[in-house]
Amino acid sequence: MNFATSEVCRRCATPLTAYGDTLASDSGLVPPKPQSSEGGRSFGRWVLWVLGVVVTILATAYASLLLTSEPLTPDEQVVVMEAIRVLDKSGFASEASALRRYVSYRRTDNWWNHYVGHPTAYAATNFPFAVITIYPTFFKYPVDEVERATILLHESYHLFGDDEKFALQRVWLAKDRLGWTSIRYGHTRVWKNTREWTLAEIPSMFTCGDDGMSDCLE
Repeated sequence: MNFATSEVCRRCATPLTAYGDTLASDSGLVPPKPQSSEGGRSFGRWVLWVLGVVVTILATAYASLLLTSEPLTPDEQVVVMEAIRVLDKSGFASEASALRRYVSYRRTDNWWNHYVGHPTAYAATNFPFAVITIYPTFFKYPVDEVERATILLHESYHLFGDDEKFALQRVWLAKDRLGWTSIRYGHTRVWKNTREWTLAEIPSMFTCGDDGMSDCLE
């Protein structure tokens, strides 16, 4: 007889642990392996659960942007569609398609825009929700549909997640394709504003000419 705490037999010095495991196995007393609980989620279920939560949050946020703002009037919608047509005609088909098909246009600020603030903007885009707010200045200050198309081209880059610097640069590089040139529009408020904002963000584009302060694209 050996004590329960004994590691070897008192008589023959045989290790009792190995003997006990063998005996238990022969007698069918091997403790069962722990099983995973039936209520646990598999990895796939966790992924689906996380995706469901994300989709719910995004859908709720999108709905809140629409509920806290007003849609364009029919007349305003016509003006916006005409500007998009100019973009399409000028060779910006993908940008025009995105602006025409995927955007929800609003005429007043939603809660997000109220929080961020856009005091000098003609329009504002809420990424990634494809909500574009068109401010009264969009209809008041541009002299024609070409200038409005220029503004919408700027916003189209924000639809894809690009920042302000990138959008300003792309629009300034594309102004000749739109027919938005200094000869025709250099006196307008939209031209002066855009040039000022682009100069502030990308001064290297205005270091040409005899004075070293002229637009390098002209």
